[in-house]
Amino acid sequence: MKKLRILDYLSAFGAVLILIVLDQYTKMLAVANLKDAGPFVIWKGVFELQYLENRGMAFGMLQDQRIFFVVMTMIVMLFLAHFYAITPVDKKYLPLRICMVFLGAGAMGNLIDRVVHGFVVDFFYFSLIDFPIFNVADIYVTVTFGVLLLLVFFYYKEEDFIVYTRAYRKGAKK
Repeated sequence: MKKLRILDYLSAFGAVLILIVLDQYTKMLAVANLKDAGPFVIWKGVFELQYLENRGMAFGMLQDQRIFFVVMTMIVMLFLAHFYAITPVDKKYLPLRICMVFLGAGAMGNLIDRVVHGFVVDFFYFSLIDFPIFNVADIYVTVTFGVLLLLVFFYYKEEDFIVYTRAYRKGAKK
């Protein structure tokens, strides 16, 4: 059982690294090809690539709050690591573990930008609906949050979450 858990952790860590590399690579391409250039139109009036240095979060909220974002990301990462550790390595909980991997990769991808550059590189823009410009890490987080909602409301039952209650009780006794 311990070997299975170690393999699970290594797989999750590897997946997070691959997802972060993908995110950082796309941001590197955006900086190299879009910075100081006009938008690259993929579908006129619908979708384009447009470079943006985002010093806040979606919709321009909390501009220039870099330390806040770094601290919050670290708290989220600890939270995700804890829940990943107490989630059973069982087929039933695989979707939850995958969600935690994508959330962690998205959080870390944007954290790397904030620490290295002082801002997050965004470049996807849906002009049709004037949606805020976003990046690959944002896709990880947003899509995963939607999947989590679907899992909680339609896939898992209340008794499936008793596992978490038991894990907390064990942790409280230590």
